[in-house]
Amino acid sequence: MRQLLDTVWQRRGTSWVWDEEARNQICGASEVWSLRQFLRAAQAQGTWPEYLPSNDDQTLVVAGLDGSLDLLTATDAEAWLGDVVKPAVLSFQDAYGGDAALVFWLPGGQNRIKVLASTDAVGWVCHAPSGHRLDFGRILWGEANEYPQEILLRDGGKSAGLFHLRIT
Repeated sequence: MRQLLDTVWQRRGTSWVWDEEARNQICGASEVWSLRQFLRAAQAQGTWPEYLPSNDDQTLVVAGLDGSLDLLTATDAEAWLGDVVKPAVLSFQDAYGGDAALVFWLPGGQNRIKVLASTDAVGWVCHAPSGHRLDFGRILWGEANEYPQEILLRDGGKSAGLFHLRIT
């Protein structure tokens, strides 16, 4: 998987971030939206805010995706990601014309998002006891595995998250 040292993820595209330092670079805790707020805005056409709450009007940070996935069976989680979450991401992208960043805050994501090195396929490991793996790449970005990039805050640093410029 390609690595990204640039800060473009803070201004464009969709990211899944698990590093607290990375999150703190773009928002304060009071600026984070709940997953419920995000999904409501996506469902009610034209209700995206004129000004985004974080990073000088460039970023929306959303928390709660991980907890929601943990409450669903693997089959239901796959359907929900494809039928509810992906359309919400697409709605956000369309509303801001690709000129804003959507960041999903996943505090335990480094242990839950797994990348298959041979293919760069990205999966989500479901909460125990099932341990089932959801195929994020297939569900959210149509297996365009060359596009997600690993976010690094500094050269040689640990992974802070994943970035995808545009979901289609």
